Amino acid sequence: MALTDQINEDLKAAMLARDEVRKLTLRGIKKEILEARTAPGFSGELDDQALMKILSKMLKQRKDSAAIYEQQNRPELAANELAEAVIIQSYLPKALSPEELEAALNEIIKQAAAKGPADMGKVMGMASKALSGKAEGRQISETVKRLLSSM
Repeated sequence: MALTDQINEDLKAAMLARDEVRKLTLRGIKKEILEARTAPGFSGELDDQALMKILSKMLKQRKDSAAIYEQQNRPELAANELAEAVIIQSYLPKALSPEELEAALNEIIKQAAAKGPADMGKVMGMASKALSGKAEGRQISETVKRLLSSM
């Protein structure tokens, strides 16, 4: 079953169960998908990689919002954002552990024949494509920087 079909089915189930948080989160996901499909210059259907990118962006927004709400001493709003983040996370593939990420990046560094920090741009380009949806960009960047500086 395609991811968009799964989201639609889960939305129906949430509506029947009167699960407001899940319903609102899934409607938000559908809205983002619709906006991506109707964006200028886009034609055709969204592939799974594009959907993962949308979901990753939404997850990051929820986590950032929750952190801001915590700083502003608004725990009820932070809890709501974190609940939405959990729902969004359920549609993303399992994130790589730090060890798995490092192993994958070492392989990419070998493929890129990187010699040191000067090759960071080349490695990041390959890593971003290969690890899209599996790890956050910031996490990839920090690990690449650490690995290349130790060469």
